Formats: sequence, C-alpha cells, structure tokens
Amino acid sequence: MNALLRLHQSTTRFDQLIADWGGAALLLAIRLYVGWQFFKAGLTKIQDWDSTLFLFAEEYSVPVLPPELAAWAGTFGELVLPALLFVGLFSRPAALGLFVVNAMAVLSYPALFEFSCPAAVNDHFYWGALLLALVAFGPGRASVDHWLSRRTP
Repeated sequence: MNALLRLHQSTTRFDQLIADWGGAALLLAIRLYVGWQFFKAGLTKIQDWDSTLFLFAEEYSVPVLPPELAAWAGTFGELVLPALLFVGLFSRPAALGLFVVNAMAVLSYPALFEFSCPAAVNDHFYWGALLLALVAFGPGRASVDHWLSRRTP
C-alpha cells in the first residue's frame, strides 16, 4: 500500500511539473505566434507609409479617430505591443491592447465581410481568442513578468 501511495505522489508531482512547464511553453508559443502576426502587419505599414495613410483615409473606417491618428495608433500598437508580448513584459495589458487593435481591424474594414472572406475573418477571431487567453492566464513562467513577480517582496 505504501508503495502505491509513493507511486501516486511521484506521478502527481510529475504531472504538476508537466502542467507548469507545459503551460508555460504553450503560453510562450501563443505569445510568439500572435505577436508575430501583428508585428508583420506593422512592418508592412511602415514600409510604405504613404499607402498606409491612403488606406486609412480611403479604405478603412476607423470609428472616432481621424485617419492619420488611426494609422499612427494602429502601427504603433502593431509594432510595440507584440514586442512586449515576445519578452513577456506587461503581457496582460499588451494582449488587451492587441485585442483592441484586432477588434478595430475587423470593425473598420467591412470588405472582410462584404467579399465573404471567411478565412481572414476567422484568423481575426482566433487571434482574439488567443489574446483573451493571455489576458486571462497571463504570460506563463517563460516571461519577464513572471521573473519580476518572483523578485517583488
């Protein structure tokens, strides 16, 4: 009976180790994947700024913000917030900020729905769900946030 209890305890501890580090690896993969999607979009915007301004003025219908400010804000968000996600610094606010950028992209570009482009719409929904998972669960152990939280008294 004691041998069975020791076996159970050793596997339970092993399960916890897999859960802790497996979860950390999964959250790191989510941060890198989603962050890269937005970072690529930001790089595209800064490569041809005149086209970006044209698209925000003529094609996108960002609510409330003037087109030039929306272009600056969207590009800033797509470059800075993924960088924070990559290292896991201010991860929850960065993920929430990217969720807002993602929502604005879907809301301000009606052509996604008009041309029945379900793949593009689905990508935005998947990214939104993954970003909400990061907001809910945090960045995991493989992050600066986790390292800082262990250093704070």
